[in-house]
Amino acid sequence: MIGEVEIPKHDSVGAWAKRLYFASRAVMDSILRPYDIGSTQWYVLYQLANEGPTMQRDLVRMLQIERATLSGVVATLVRKGLVDQAPDAVDQRQRVLRITASGKKLWKTLPDPITLILATAFDGMNPAELAVARRVLQTATQRLNAHISEGNKS
Repeated sequence: MIGEVEIPKHDSVGAWAKRLYFASRAVMDSILRPYDIGSTQWYVLYQLANEGPTMQRDLVRMLQIERATLSGVVATLVRKGLVDQAPDAVDQRQRVLRITASGKKLWKTLPDPITLILATAFDGMNPAELAVARRVLQTATQRLNAHISEGNKS
């Protein structure tokens, strides 16, 4: 009905984990929008600024995104002059990503959306309850990943 708030019919832990993920992404995107950086671009810059040069194929696994999606993100970062993409010295078919001087300069000005999200979402919560929630979600994720692996072996 018009004017009434719809109560979610799906009230499981998984549904709330998904809502938390989407709310976190929305906050992250709003924080980064003034810098013309998306959340996936931020994660790529984070990796390169903190860990150094990284194989593009490794970022696919780390960020758990499709190769084509990462290719688009990397192309945008290269076009903006924030990341350099070069063939690997050992395997010319593979690409190594490095943050550029412009990328480092931007990185130093970017706010840390993760810290803000965690503080906003979890400040004042009982640490023991957070530990239980983390353990439950971690176990559920591991079980689902194992189920996928087992399905791929069949």
